[in-house]
Amino acid sequence: MNGRHHQQLIEKARGLAPLRTAIVHPVDTVSLAGAIEAAKEKLIVPVLVGPEAKIRAAAEQAKLDVSAYDLVPTEHSHAAAAAAVTLACDRKVEALMKGSLHTDEFMGAIVRAEKLRTDRRMSHVFVIDVPDYPRPLFVTDAALNIYPTLEDKVDIVQNAIDLAHALGLPLPKVAILSAVETVSSKIKSTIDAAALCKMADRRQITGGILDGPLAFDNAVSAEAASTKGIVSPVAGQADIFVVPDLEAGNMLAKQLEYLAEAQIAGIALGARLPIILTSRADKTQARLGSCAIALLLARHPAGTMP
Repeated sequence: MNGRHHQQLIEKARGLAPLRTAIVHPVDTVSLAGAIEAAKEKLIVPVLVGPEAKIRAAAEQAKLDVSAYDLVPTEHSHAAAAAAVTLACDRKVEALMKGSLHTDEFMGAIVRAEKLRTDRRMSHVFVIDVPDYPRPLFVTDAALNIYPTLEDKVDIVQNAIDLAHALGLPLPKVAILSAVETVSSKIKSTIDAAALCKMADRRQITGGILDGPLAFDNAVSAEAASTKGIVSPVAGQADIFVVPDLEAGNMLAKQLEYLAEAQIAGIALGARLPIILTSRADKTQARLGSCAIALLLARHPAGTMP
């Protein structure tokens, strides 16, 4: 069934106190409807931040009643991002959610706010619900870090592991992806994979089982791994898929979405509060899944701060 894993996350979040969430520049019907639907599901309490006339016009077009929600008027999207970050720094909201604006504009305001930063590098995780895969598929990082260094990948992996813990996976299996399964000096991602696995052995990365390099087929298919003679605790049953760079991750996620009928939710990690980072093209179900993930993360005993 499509969306079953995300629906399970939504059900898991029921009964938790909803997150007071700044919705940044929700001036289109899709982002506004997603926020209002998440409010109806008691996942968030929206605070609408952006040009008031455009927000109300989108609400009228979608036949949505926004009278029950706080609205912080701003002149344009840049000002909306800045105002939302100020609300977060002042602890007047518990999460930030991207509306109809570019990711770099949204994230730029967050990255510049010292009060929201931690020692951990910020990274993004797609939580992908693939109909034929028996568990949620975490892909990282496909949205923020373009060409991550080895040091960046340490934080990317740890952020994803911590998220998996908050969603109920006590010991996630982490596949460090590359094009091949053997280490080669000609392919940087294989060197990074080997180093990350050894760092996990030395407890520089904790809370998960790492293996790599693994090609994608070996990470998801035990049969493919067996055929290639790969003996691995991760092969065929990976939870987290660490991609070599943003381009590879973004293509992987979008291929699953558009060719495998997968549903995609997303969240940015490494800040002092959850950042719900959806695509402007995401439908309501993806936004609900993302809000449920943010709520589970925020209410997890470990919190969102490393």
